[in-house]
Amino acid sequence: MDKHDFLHISTGDMFREELSRNTPLGQEARSYMDAGHLVPDEVTIAMLRKRVDQHPDVTGIIFDGFPRTDPQAAALNELMEEKNSQINALILLDVDADTIVKRILGRAATSGRADDLKEEVIRTRYENFVNYTSPVFDFYDNLGLARRVDGTLTPEAVSAEIDAIISNGLDAD
Repeated sequence: MDKHDFLHISTGDMFREELSRNTPLGQEARSYMDAGHLVPDEVTIAMLRKRVDQHPDVTGIIFDGFPRTDPQAAALNELMEEKNSQINALILLDVDADTIVKRILGRAATSGRADDLKEEVIRTRYENFVNYTSPVFDFYDNLGLARRVDGTLTPEAVSAEIDAIISNGLDAD
């Protein structure tokens, strides 16, 4: 949980947990992740639903890395309706490809992630993110729920901008 007492669900962390336990799902996810591709929606959505169901009494949830496709956005909206909840904001950390590559290659020294080691895999991940996520951002933007945060700022500045959006509502820019 974070300082707002929200549950943080990271799809990447969910997959890495399955990988570390060498589950069948982890093995399936590995083939996609190692190539820089997205894990199929039905796998991701099933895992996400399981996590949400494990925490029925949270005051809010931060979905980190989700939704990334239109079907994922539709599934998330359905899940929130089932839980008598709603999406309050989609926050996009806006970072260019070269900065992402530099940061992830730097992270590779400590992450132990196979998908952090090769520039071409990182660039494929970035391209997939841009291609599949842009329509999702546009969908939530049309609802007045999407905000961009300059992800090239210092971690402290990015955190402050996100905190302002959460604390003050979507009018914070």
